[in-house]
Amino acid sequence: MLLSRRALLASAATPLLQAARPAGVLVDTHIHLFDPARFPYHPAATYQPPPERLDEYAQFVTAAKIDHAIIVHPEPYQDDHRYLEYCFEHEPRKGFFKGTCLFDPLKPDTPARMAALTKKWPNRIVALRVHENRKAGEAPWDATRPIRERDMGSAEMRRTWKAAADLRLAIQMHFIPRHAASIAKLAAEFPQMPVVLDHMGRAGEGTPVEFEQVLALAKLPNTVMKFSGWSYLTKTPHPHTDIAPTVKKLHAAFGADRMIWGGLGMNAAQFDKAIAVFDAAFSFASELDKAKIRGLTAQKLYRL
Repeated sequence: MLLSRRALLASAATPLLQAARPAGVLVDTHIHLFDPARFPYHPAATYQPPPERLDEYAQFVTAAKIDHAIIVHPEPYQDDHRYLEYCFEHEPRKGFFKGTCLFDPLKPDTPARMAALTKKWPNRIVALRVHENRKAGEAPWDATRPIRERDMGSAEMRRTWKAAADLRLAIQMHFIPRHAASIAKLAAEFPQMPVVLDHMGRAGEGTPVEFEQVLALAKLPNTVMKFSGWSYLTKTPHPHTDIAPTVKKLHAAFGADRMIWGGLGMNAAQFDKAIAVFDAAFSFASELDKAKIRGLTAQKLYRL
């Protein structure tokens, strides 16, 4: 255990949270953890964020009574998963974490490396994350560049999706709306594999026609929309009430059984704000639907 029982009890007893914890299961499906002092960033890191260490996060989730969290293995570590593994080894309580992995879809050893990681950590690796945020006119990146912006239509990408499907992993897409059609082609080819759509498809960064293609992904029953990354969509201050019309369209398309919540925060102040954003965005939804999106759907999807 990372923290002593005494420290955990003390942190849990501290009145950190201003907002009331929502009832029911809470699963944060999108957190990043960083400890560059102990686990240096990869030489090909696309950005170098400040630390978000496991020890501090463990105290927060204990106080907030969050049931589970999915560590989304971040780009600063590229295909070095040592800190993810450290987090599994030192989680706040047994079975608290699951995580995604990041490997290069173009490289021939990626299927074998995914298989080795999932074998080492049974039932812990839940998805391979793929980044596709190229704007119009930008060419795909080759394997000499950081792991992102690969060609979604390449034979290598399809091979990697098949390898993930064979391992019972999901594909987790971080994308802008113009790539929704390419995602649809692959998602239709692997109908038994969940395809998780991060950050509401970054709907604010596309045209109305492109957003319709994001909504059209809901026609594929294996797609799951993640309510997260509202900063990509909002243009108003907290609690970002301007995102509500988009959220309502996503809810109508995907339904609560295929929507999950991510980005609950790394500390009490962020958690309070995330609750307020959720409550404002889903004010139209039934209590059952909100309970599903807060955690019940993720509980099924990730076999928690």
